[in-house]
Amino acid sequence: MNSTSLDELLAELDCWSETGRRLRLWLRDDDAVAPSPALDRLAGLSERFALPVLLAVIPMLAEPALAAALRAAPSLLPCQHGCRHQNHAAAGMKKAEFGAGRPRAEAAADIAAGRQRLGDLLGTSVLPVFVPPWNRIDPDLARALPEFGFAGLSCFRGFGLGGDGPALVNSDIDVMDWHGGRIGRSLQALALEIRDQLAARRQQPEGADTLGLLLHHRDHDETAWAALQTLLATLTAHPVIVTSDPRRLFSDRSAA
Repeated sequence: MNSTSLDELLAELDCWSETGRRLRLWLRDDDAVAPSPALDRLAGLSERFALPVLLAVIPMLAEPALAAALRAAPSLLPCQHGCRHQNHAAAGMKKAEFGAGRPRAEAAADIAAGRQRLGDLLGTSVLPVFVPPWNRIDPDLARALPEFGFAGLSCFRGFGLGGDGPALVNSDIDVMDWHGGRIGRSLQALALEIRDQLAARRQQPEGADTLGLLLHHRDHDETAWAALQTLLATLTAHPVIVTSDPRRLFSDRSAA
């Protein structure tokens, strides 16, 4: 079953090769707060496949011990993940820490406080990239992020700024099934979703050339880890794939 889905994904990658386009593969991992065996496992996977990870750290929940753990894992690149990962959306609305309904001054104060805390904890290793919890942020606030010192923003596919603002590089594929029990998605499901996403993009010559996998190391079960490892091995072995450093992706997008 899995081999069939991987074969279909590889066939789509071959179609991309025929167009002469390359696909930049990158990784983002959310909700980091502390050292753990799962964080070590993420670092090992990153090093094995030469894929640095944009590690979204929750500022006000981050433990001091995280600093030493990240110094020992240079392929994990910390950035700011909201402030407290606290929902401020009105009842009945989708969860968001920095959604449109929150007072601007209050949201701005939290962003600034979170940036200060991460700087105090992790120093200059923190990338100037903002990742909003639940991938949701008021577009007006998002466009103002450079005022807080952020050069980049990462949400999930489909989110757009609709104007000027920080360099936007979204993630595309989530390895977790949050609604089906907070479990890892199967290799088959992930491979087929990537195939479908790339097939749609191939019809748009000017479409995005990045493929971002969204990880949550604290929540991964063995299904998630196994699927991720096989998926990365499959993707990185294909000539159309370029393994990409988030620092370069955001820099390139800023210069565009």
